[in-house]
Amino acid sequence: MIIRNPILRGFNPDPSIVRVGADYYLATSTFEWFPGVQIHHSRDLADWRLVARPLHRPGQLDLRGDPDSCGVWAADLSHADGRFHLVYTDVKRYGRTTVGGAAGVSLRDFHNYWVWSDRIDGDWSDPVHLNSSGFDPALFHDDDGRSWLLNMLWDHRPGRGRFGGIVVQELDRAAGHLIGERRVIFDGTPLGFTEGPHLYKRDGWYHLLVAEGGTERNHAVVMARSRTFFGPYEPHPDGPVLTAKDRPDAPLQRTGHGDLVDSPEGTTWLTYLCGRPLPHSDRCTLGRETAIQPMRWGEDGWLRTLDGDALPVATVGSAASESAPARERDDFAGAVLPPAFQWLRTPYPEQIFSLSARPGWLRLHGRETIGSHFTQALVARRPLAFRYAAETLLDYAPANFQQAAGLVCYYNATKFHFLHITVGDAGERLAQVLSVLPLEEGVSAVSRSVAVGEGTVALRAEVDHEQLRFGVRGEGEQEWTWLPETFAADLLSDEATLPGLPNFTGTFIGMACQDMSGVGLPADFRYFHYLEEC
Repeated sequence: MIIRNPILRGFNPDPSIVRVGADYYLATSTFEWFPGVQIHHSRDLADWRLVARPLHRPGQLDLRGDPDSCGVWAADLSHADGRFHLVYTDVKRYGRTTVGGAAGVSLRDFHNYWVWSDRIDGDWSDPVHLNSSGFDPALFHDDDGRSWLLNMLWDHRPGRGRFGGIVVQELDRAAGHLIGERRVIFDGTPLGFTEGPHLYKRDGWYHLLVAEGGTERNHAVVMARSRTFFGPYEPHPDGPVLTAKDRPDAPLQRTGHGDLVDSPEGTTWLTYLCGRPLPHSDRCTLGRETAIQPMRWGEDGWLRTLDGDALPVATVGSAASESAPARERDDFAGAVLPPAFQWLRTPYPEQIFSLSARPGWLRLHGRETIGSHFTQALVARRPLAFRYAAETLLDYAPANFQQAAGLVCYYNATKFHFLHITVGDAGERLAQVLSVLPLEEGVSAVSRSVAVGEGTVALRAEVDHEQLRFGVRGEGEQEWTWLPETFAADLLSDEATLPGLPNFTGTFIGMACQDMSGVGLPADFRYFHYLEEC
């Protein structure tokens, strides 16, 4: 089997993988982006196709008000008795509450749900709430027919370390709820931050896989095993099964949060979260991605990398067969959004965009500010490379300075660059960039503006590693007018952040329309063109 590229470009993190016959299905997290969870299909672990976004109805998921990088965490996909099962966390609060200036009480809200479907691309059920005791739920279906829910246990009490171990509780799938008492089966290793559990049964052993070390540079895949379901679980004698924590030179960093799948030929594959730093930088502008590599089981029954060095690999198979640079032009000719695009938080997309109001155009209705946690008209996709360009054609006639629409490089509410069309005090139409930067609380800046005449206007963004530039081209013009500033693309990364905030998503590039006057003035976009290696 040849894996053309072990980095599944554009895939979200927190992978969960399952094989059903000859088919592999991979589920990944979507955080505050809607619809919830992405499921890709492959027959060879090399070519993947998006086949489902199962959480798309208001009754299944409503992310309005969820903080940045919260929402859907660590979806787990499994298959039992002819049915697909998906469990996931909806994170409603992420924060630390200090008490009298002493150690904080870390009050967070994690709600874990279960949905199912007889077909991977079918209509998934309404969610069943299972618990709220922690995050990263996963289902284990034992060979005796019983099913068990695992998740990490959140301990909010001061001095308790927050990560309280891995708990299990039986799920009665027929009755649709948990039964019995929850039990802690693993406290973790000295790496700490024990999360992301998955359980497997092999050769009479229960193998527990967890993520440890936190999701930054110390992230690691850790395993433990036991002859009995409830333990005790003995950690792997070699330490982490896979990590880059002691190799700052490795091209893949922050590797952890994995899941295992066996091929029909018997090879075990590990899929895991990773980040690719910019050259000469520690910043991962593409955010957290998914990677995959083959593993081997030793004679002692423990899992290891092929070389036994516990290192992630950046190439598998022939480098010459890696994916070609993407060149994608979406003309909004269909009745649904092109599959690369998502929007933020709301389960009511008709309130923020339409593909039928003006056929052949994407209409965004002016809604709340671009940094809102509730209803914002922002439709975007993930870039796939360090060098890329994006272009769109906008038809928009703002009446006042509170109305703005355009092209946005967006990470979250605290960091984005928004090239937008608005009007000045004299009613003149202007193009300018609003930058919100994660340097200190409340830092934002507006670039020098460029006059734009009547008619449609093309907007372009070009990203080259750490640098970003914007251009505009009015109707009938042949050349681009480039805004004079160069903008910091590397600030749109996990690593550039205000203190105490989660940063899990990576950069998106797309279109936005805000109307702080409340009128809801729409903006129409004719196309969106994305290409790499500009």
